[in-house]
Amino acid sequence: QVQLVESGGGLVQPGGSLTLDCAPSGSIFSLNAMGWYRQAPGKQRELVARITYDDNTIYAAPVKGRFTITRDHAKNTVHLQMNSLKPEDTAVYFCNAVLTATFGGYERTYWGQGTQVTVSA
Repeated sequence: QVQLVESGGGLVQPGGSLTLDCAPSGSIFSLNAMGWYRQAPGKQRELVARITYDDNTIYAAPVKGRFTITRDHAKNTVHLQMNSLKPEDTAVYFCNAVLTATFGGYERTYWGQGTQVTVSA
């Protein structure tokens, strides 16, 4: 069974940096787009950044210029480098991947459990 495993959340002061990592566990036949979403208390989950199989990227307007999404194709991992963090970046961040598990039979979207990012002095 495939799961997305996230790491790298935590507490950081405004202006600081954090890196989030995500990788699928289990056997994968193919991996398509990957991305990060976030959900703040009382708000809907929203896209942060997304990267396609051929490394095209899109960013939400609030994070453009501060966050960078990259992927390591050899390791099937996706990274989110977050710089110049602001209190409004505080949220639970969820990894997202579109993939086909070796024993899954079809391509579908997977979600991680979420990792907390808190930006506070």
